[in-house]
Formats: sequence, C-alpha cells, structure tokens
Amino acid sequence: MSDLTLSTAQATPLPPAVTRPAGSRWSWALLIDIAVFLFVCAAIFGVYAIGRSWLGPVHPHVEISQNPGVLPLYALFSLVRISVAYVLSLVFALAYGYVAASSRRAEIIMVPLLDILQSIPVLSFLPGVMLAMVAIFPHSQLGVELGSILLIFTGQVWNMAFSFYSSLKTIPRELHEVAIIYRFSRWQRFAELDLPFSTIGLVWNSMMSVAGGWFFLMACEMFVLGNRDFRLPGLGSFLQTAASHGHTSAILWGLAAMIAVIVLLDQVVWRPIIVWADKFKFEQVESSGAAQSTLLQLIGRASIVLRLYRLILQPVFHWLTLTFTLGARRAAETFSAPKQNLVRRWIGYLLAAGVLVGLGFAVFHAVRELSDLHREDYDELLESAALSFLRVNTALILGALWTIPAGVAIGSNPRLARIAQPLVQMAASIPATALFPIILLFLLGLRGGLEIAAMLLMLLGTQWYILFNVIAGAMAIPTDLKEAAQIYRFRSWDRWRHLILPAIFPYLLTGMVTASGGAWNASIVAEYFHFQGRIVSTAGLGSTISSASDSGRFDVLLASTLIMATVVVLINRLLWRRLYRLASSRFKLET
Repeated sequence: MSDLTLSTAQATPLPPAVTRPAGSRWSWALLIDIAVFLFVCAAIFGVYAIGRSWLGPVHPHVEISQNPGVLPLYALFSLVRISVAYVLSLVFALAYGYVAASSRRAEIIMVPLLDILQSIPVLSFLPGVMLAMVAIFPHSQLGVELGSILLIFTGQVWNMAFSFYSSLKTIPRELHEVAIIYRFSRWQRFAELDLPFSTIGLVWNSMMSVAGGWFFLMACEMFVLGNRDFRLPGLGSFLQTAASHGHTSAILWGLAAMIAVIVLLDQVVWRPIIVWADKFKFEQVESSGAAQSTLLQLIGRASIVLRLYRLILQPVFHWLTLTFTLGARRAAETFSAPKQNLVRRWIGYLLAAGVLVGLGFAVFHAVRELSDLHREDYDELLESAALSFLRVNTALILGALWTIPAGVAIGSNPRLARIAQPLVQMAASIPATALFPIILLFLLGLRGGLEIAAMLLMLLGTQWYILFNVIAGAMAIPTDLKEAAQIYRFRSWDRWRHLILPAIFPYLLTGMVTASGGAWNASIVAEYFHFQGRIVSTAGLGSTISSASDSGRFDVLLASTLIMATVVVLINRLLWRRLYRLASSRFKLET
C-alpha cells in the first residue's frame, strides 16, 4: 500500500512553483508595514487635530488661508466631515427604505416625503440646522461642525434611500417565497436577502452620494446666515474663497488636492468594494468577466481591510443573526398575535399623535412667518418657480440623452469600467462651482450667457445621478440573459428594447428621481453666484432662496421652499409614483 501511494505521488506532477525575485517577498512586506505605520501615525495626528479644532471655543471669524501648504490639513477636515455624513446617510437610508418598502401605509406617506426632502436645496435646511446646533453647543466649535455635517448629510442621503427602496420593491417573488418557507426572521431577511440584493445599486449610489458631498462642500463649509458668517477650514471653503476673489492659482491648487483625495479613495475604498459587490449579482451562471482591483492585486486578497472585516464585522453579523433569530422565535412562542397587534396599534397611535402635534406647532409658526408677505410677493415666487421648473427638466432631459448609452457601455464592459469609473467619479466629485468663475468669464459677455452658464451648472448637478444608476443597472443584468440574447442573435435595437431598457428601468427611474432633486439643489448656486466681489444672478426659485438666505429673509425662504415642495409633490403624484408602480410590477426580474 505504501509502495502504491509512493508511486502515485511520484507519477502525479506537482503544480509549478511561483518564481519570485530574490528578496521580493520581504521587500513588499516591509513596504506594506511601513505604509501601515505611516497611516497609523497620520491617523493619530488627524484625530488630535480634529479634536483640537472641534472641541475648541467658537471662532467669531475664521480666516481661510490661501496658502497651498494648508491643503493637506484642510483635505483631512473635509474628508472627515464627508465620511461622518456618509455613515449617518447609510444608516438613515437603510432604515427609511426598509420601512417604506415593508409597509403599504407607510409607503404612501414616506415616498412623497422623501421626494420632497431630496428636492429641497441645502440652503433651505441651513437656518434650522445651524441655529439648532449652535444653540445646543453655544460655547464650542462642535455645534458649527455638526451643522456642516448635517448639511452635507442632506446632500448625500436621499439617493441612497431611493436606491435601497427601489431595490427592495424589485426583489423577485420566488426569493420572498424562499424566505417564507425557511421561516427567516426580520433580521435574517434583511441581512441575507434585502441587503445582498440591493448591494450593487447601494454601492454605486454611495459613490454618487460621496461625490455629491464634494459637490456641495463649498456651500456647507462657508455660508452666511443673516449677519453671521460661518466659515470652517476645509477644501470647500478654500475653493469658495479662491472663487470669490478670482484667485485662479488657488482654485487650481484646491482642485488638485481634491482630485488627489478622490483618486486615493477610489483605489483604497471604492474599487475593492465594487469587486466585492459583484458577487451579489442575481444570476444563475457565473459571470465571464469578473471585476478586478489594482490595489487588491498589489497587496493580495488577505489585506488588512479584509482581515479586519473577518475579525470584527463578520462575527458581529453572525451574532446579530443568532440573537434576532432566537428572539423572534421566543417572541412567537410567548406572545399571541392579537396581543402583538394591539401593542403595534397603540404604538402607531402614539406616533401619529406626536406627529400631529409637531405638524400643528410647525404650521402655526409657518403661518405667522408668512403673514408679512403680500400677493405681489407670491406672484413673483410662482414666476420664479416656473423658470426653475423649465431649467430643471431641460437639464434632466439633456443629462439622460448621453448618460444612458454611456452608462450601459461602462456597466457592460468590465475593462472599460476599470478605466472609466475613476474618471467618472472624479468628474462627478469636482465642484462645478469651483469652475463656474471660469465659465462665467467666457459666457458673461455673450447674449444670454448667464442663462447658458446656469443651465451648464444644473446639468452638472443632474447627469451624474443618472449615469451612476445606469452603470449599476447594466452591471446587475444577469449573465444568463446576456447569453440568451447572443444565442437568439438579437440585433442592437432588439437588445436595447427587450433586454437592456427593461433591466435598467428601475435603476434609471431612481437616477431620474434623484437627478431631479439634484437639479433643484444645484439651482441655488446656478442662479445666484458671488463673482469677483459682486452678485451674478438670474430669475428663478434657486436665486430667491440664495438671496433670502444672504439677507436673512426667513419668510421668503420659507415661502419659496413650500412652493418647491408643492411642485415636487405634484410631480411625484402624477409621474414618479406611477413609474415606480410600473417598475415593481412589469420590470421585476422573476420567473
């Protein structure tokens, strides 16, 4: 027996050994250790600098330096604000989208409310958010910092919530039936069905949210509220100061620093996450071209990030699954259904009563605030709303014309995606407001140049939402459907009509809804801009909101925000709700 085993081992060829240059393994390990050590040192310094800045006393006036030497520290401050706002946005989006998709009664209220909130410009949230935070922390800079983070949060969270809600509404029926058959608890259904199925759309909308955070960073780090001037050191305030004074060299230095941070985030964070998210594609055959990450190839699959995930996050998820599953079973054995329904009903009554009291209080004070406005003021506001409405929808159509074919091309070709995805993320993250002074220099002398410049800026605020969602939809098309289209020799038009457009329709709808909100948000900058010591503006609701914020006219600010919310509710009732119903019924991927 031993001779037979020995002869078999001798006859079986061993796999070829991987040849390495002498000392290469130790040199790479040494470089990685040095990089990790430097990262830890930088992180310790960053925590110290942020703590000293946030917990220090309130600065009545902060001078934003235009020296390029301060850019690394400013970039750290801005990155921390965007990261904290993103974590808050992710938690809110998961909770809000889950509740809206799980309850028909909640959906009727929560989806239009979400559409309203994502269309309200950042500056409309400014007075309430900043005054509340400063009142909570009157003697510390922490209040202003938290206010800035919450403003960035309002520019990030809505498209993530829409993406998660849309994904939950398009989960195939057979997957729901499997969860029922295996008696999944609520946590199991969320962790093993809802979250994996929505991962691809959530990842790409997360990238768009972070890009939106960079886009609105200038408005969130440097703003005027009545007679108070709030300034926070960061890349946004650096670029805003440079744009206001027309310092072209400072603008270029600020953009270079922002691009460097975006490229680093793309390679360190987003590319590995995209590679990981590809395994959640809903298909029955293996993809032929898997996504790749240059960084993962460099440091290996067992990187420090993946090890931390396996050591910390995986055990936590496993513990939560066991805990919630056992808790659900014990609750089912202990309590009867009528008792559970009674408790839920009373909780619903209490929440409804609290909401009604809050709404009554808000309506009372809103009516008092609006009592000073006259009919002429409302006529002017309605005319401004009509002009902004035309600009928003024109930008939406122009953005969709090129982003749909471009997004399908990027999402369907992994090789093209590796090249185009960092470029798209970089282009989406660069604040158009930093380039706006250069655009104005060329267009202000032309007839209607300001209108063209405003339209260009609003287009930059819409097109990326559509592009990122279309890319996610194209990447999520199952490989077996693509192979079926090849077997049946679909022509180009047939492929678009019967495969691509139906498959990406839910993602495209999410992109169009969030792009509409992005256009309304961009209008506050596109229609009203500080340029070379003067104000350049064109008629519109965004211009009205910006000028009211500058002058402290809270009644005009409130009235214009309410008019915008009314327009958004009408669009939601007449268009978006019907399209969402169509996406969840006709264009759901199921057998």
